[in-house]
Amino acid sequence: MSTTTTEPDPVQDLFASSSVTVHVVRGLIGLVLVVAAFALAAQTAWALLLAVPGVIAWRGCPTCWTLGLIATISRGRISAACDLPR
Repeated sequence: MSTTTTEPDPVQDLFASSSVTVHVVRGLIGLVLVVAAFALAAQTAWALLLAVPGVIAWRGCPTCWTLGLIATISRGRISAACDLPR
């Protein structure tokens, strides 16, 4: 007899997306905004404000985005394994 407890995973709650595609698109948007912020910073310091929505799109830093990608992929594999017939 096995009991399964469903404890909330803080990584999935904070960083995971609904699908891998959504997560990758958020990462690309964040990357474009941060690169544009630093590329345009030579012209005006206000361009650095473009980094703010980039970091928001990543939900933190690039490492946070990567953790979210791993959690999103893992969640998909776990739900697919639960759908298998026994």
